[in-house]
Amino acid sequence: MSTYSYEVAKGHGLPHNPFKAIVAPRPIGWISTRSPEGTLNLAPYSFFNAVCDTPPIVMFSSSGYKDSVTNVDASGEFVFNLATEDFKDAMNVSSAPYPHGVSEFEKAGLTAAASTLIGTPRVAEAKAAFECRHLQTLRLAGLDGRQADNWVVFGEVVAVHIDESVLVDGLFDVTRARPLARLGYMDYSVVDAVFQMTRPRA
Repeated sequence: MSTYSYEVAKGHGLPHNPFKAIVAPRPIGWISTRSPEGTLNLAPYSFFNAVCDTPPIVMFSSSGYKDSVTNVDASGEFVFNLATEDFKDAMNVSSAPYPHGVSEFEKAGLTAAASTLIGTPRVAEAKAAFECRHLQTLRLAGLDGRQADNWVVFGEVVAVHIDESVLVDGLFDVTRARPLARLGYMDYSVVDAVFQMTRPRA
């Protein structure tokens, strides 16, 4: 078995950087926020995940201090909306670099539904959504100590919404929801099959 290896500082030497293709699939954080002026913002982030469950905390990372981060820092809240196959085109539309003040909800033809505990609305059409209160925003730095224009936002989940069509015997059925996953390059995938394994005892 041969191995292709490279040092990051010297470049990958491939047609495209394989980093995001290898760290895949990644869940998509479809993040809705509200600006101080009241404009709704909706943007997908492929650097997104849950980081713990007690308390339930999620994070998303932004390359650049974009409207989503600005709005969260100002309002103290955001909503994670589950991006699924049936709304892949709307999700893609919301990723465009619209000018400040333009609502991606309107551009993507989506409905803003009132949240329960926060002022930021969720995507009504989403199969699931988490209302989140802001915990902290971190600006990342590399090994050289220099800060990059990369920002990580952490929020605690305070309310959850689930479309009853994806609940089976009280369990969230991922094969019914068919969430999107981000891969490398321009590639996406859909979660539509699962298998189970029992954790072994030591």
